[in-house]
Amino acid sequence: MNDEGDWETPLGRVPVDTPLARAILQRCRQARVDAAAHSREHSLEVQLPFLQHLAGLVRFVPICVGTLHLPNLLELGHAVADAVAGDGEEVLLIVSSDMSHYVPATVAEEQDHKAIERMLAIDPEGLHRVVLREDISMCGVAPAVAGLEAARRLGAEQGRLVAYGHSGETTGDLQSVVGYAGVTIT
Repeated sequence: MNDEGDWETPLGRVPVDTPLARAILQRCRQARVDAAAHSREHSLEVQLPFLQHLAGLVRFVPICVGTLHLPNLLELGHAVADAVAGDGEEVLLIVSSDMSHYVPATVAEEQDHKAIERMLAIDPEGLHRVVLREDISMCGVAPAVAGLEAARRLGAEQGRLVAYGHSGETTGDLQSVVGYAGVTIT
């Protein structure tokens, strides 16, 4: 997690929301500042230009999750929810993840929909369980579990699948695809 500074995108600089980041750090004993955590991770830097384009001036808290230990993920979700609830401003939680990786399209669709079902149910424990049990190669399952826990604690009641697809729909290669889903939680 970064708790200060800003990130530069083609659309300009995006400041870290220092008070919110520090509130999360205070509430989660496993969280720590780690400037190198995002050095090889691209999921957030891909999202920032979209936010800048759609919302203009934004602040954000970059969190990179490096564990699959369920109690730690739930603790992080709880800490995020408490910090957001205490912030007094409107906050949008975004989790970025591909779904399954480099499996046949039929396998991707089957596996991904099992994970999506748990996301739509706002079931962080169920998402964790199904991804591990079914060996789904969803790269961002850890932040998704924490994000679902935060959303649940903040009063989210329903999930909606915006779209689902896989890379084979574009490349024509159905033997080795990456799955993608857009899900909103409200």
